[in-house]
Amino acid sequence: MGYIEQQQQSRYTIEIGKVTFQLKEHHDFLWLKKIGDVFCVFDEQDSGNICFGVEINNKKLFVKYAGAKTLEFSGDTKDAVVRLIEAIPIYKKLEHPNLIKLVDHFSVGKGYAAVFEWIEGECLHSHWSFGGMAKYTNPESPFYRFKSLDIRKRLDALDTIFSFHTFVESQGFIAVDFYDGSILYDFKYHKTKICDIDFYRKSPFVNNIGEHFWGAKRSKAPEEFTLWATIDSRTNVFTMGAIAFGLLGGETDHTLSKWEADKELYEVAFKAVEKERNNRYATVKEFYEAWNKALK
Repeated sequence: MGYIEQQQQSRYTIEIGKVTFQLKEHHDFLWLKKIGDVFCVFDEQDSGNICFGVEINNKKLFVKYAGAKTLEFSGDTKDAVVRLIEAIPIYKKLEHPNLIKLVDHFSVGKGYAAVFEWIEGECLHSHWSFGGMAKYTNPESPFYRFKSLDIRKRLDALDTIFSFHTFVESQGFIAVDFYDGSILYDFKYHKTKICDIDFYRKSPFVNNIGEHFWGAKRSKAPEEFTLWATIDSRTNVFTMGAIAFGLLGGETDHTLSKWEADKELYEVAFKAVEKERNNRYATVKEFYEAWNKALK
């Protein structure tokens, strides 16, 4: 595997085998050669992580690394490293068939790497390839293709998401920063996997950031915009409802006219996204039971 690094206008271009990417400053990635051959890179993340697809002995792995100054990240790389390290016990505690599997993790110089099993799926929010309106209008976009699937397949995907988060709740955790970018869908075998649970936390806790609390605006509950508001199971209920509207309805438009499934399911989803938190289901488990009852 070749390794080339060049500096140009305060950007460093790194070439590993057939993969090329840019950083804000020099960083050593020769350690990747010990894992395998890099066949793809995901370098347009604003989380401070850079990710790679690596193959060795016909086995693919997904490597998430914190410690390099990526172009899209404006924070401190030390914070990104700490967040990834703190995420490791979360992946271990929440190990589940619906979640990507952590297989290794280790320090690399001043950085940190987490290695996962590779999933043959496509991210439903692939902003690096289909940014802006292209996500919704380009027929090649994973989100567009997913929304074109029949209702049954989309309901199956939601069941994967809801069942996992019922488990998450049972383990005393809250899903922070869960949105369609955390969903991988295999269009060949119609399987759904969840990735990127780095920010999940033990319940309950408070929003100590305010308006810019982690997460996509389209799937955040009102309390996730409010400083010192409680974040708990009712917050997760809102997130589950928001995801349902994203995959079956008009996303932030919660009207029945945009909803593609049965009215009974709409009513469950609509209750989940009530702005007044006390009007929502109290727990994800309660929401999931109501959802399944409406399905029948």
